[in-house]
Amino acid sequence: MTHETFLQNVKQLVHMHQSGLLGGEVMPEDALIGIVPDEDLPNVLTLAMSLNYQRNAYTLWQSVAHAYQDEGTRWIFRPLAAVTCKREELRNVLIHHRVALQPNRHPEIWQRVAQGIVDSSPDGSVARMLQSCNYDVASLIDLMQVRHKSSFPYLSGPKIFHYWLYVLESYAGIAWKSRELITIAPDTHILQASVQLGLCSEKVLQGSTSDRQAVASAWETALKGSGLAPIDVHTPLWLWSRAGFPPLYS
Repeated sequence: MTHETFLQNVKQLVHMHQSGLLGGEVMPEDALIGIVPDEDLPNVLTLAMSLNYQRNAYTLWQSVAHAYQDEGTRWIFRPLAAVTCKREELRNVLIHHRVALQPNRHPEIWQRVAQGIVDSSPDGSVARMLQSCNYDVASLIDLMQVRHKSSFPYLSGPKIFHYWLYVLESYAGIAWKSRELITIAPDTHILQASVQLGLCSEKVLQGSTSDRQAVASAWETALKGSGLAPIDVHTPLWLWSRAGFPPLYS
């Protein structure tokens, strides 16, 4: 397959997504629409994304929506409150709404990420943390993946970090500087779709960290000069894989 043919297939896939031909138009994070107001979305999306690891994303975000709707537990999405509460109190809420599945590890991660936000923000909010970085992806990479990586467990990992940036753009309306630095988020569906399109060999389906990094790098190289950023093809690829790879139509 020539590179020109490959790009044509990718653009057909993007067109299919835009035309609603891939099914599954409802994405996991859509569970927050109409429930979480715009001003709270950065906090909610960030804290919950830190637990979006090796679990059903649809179930996670439905649980997050329920926890937010409960006025008695909504405080968990305020970083300052999550940092200052007792771990047991936080655990009880997260487990009750099934936002957390691991009773020790997940509350610990939630509280550590909340502390990282508080330490990196003038007022302890994600919105001000992003503002302090001038909405620059390069600055956030330096903050969360280099200087204070340990303060953002899971969230600083390459898969979740880049998908988090994409979700903030899509749902919270963040306009990123250095947007080209947002790489594709190589979860299982992305790995499978990358193989199906002929971009990568089946070896990457083993899903190791190096496999995922290889897929992300392959997409960066393949899309240079195409007018598409790697993150632009994430959702079309994800839905295409989830739909069982229906034929590509222009």
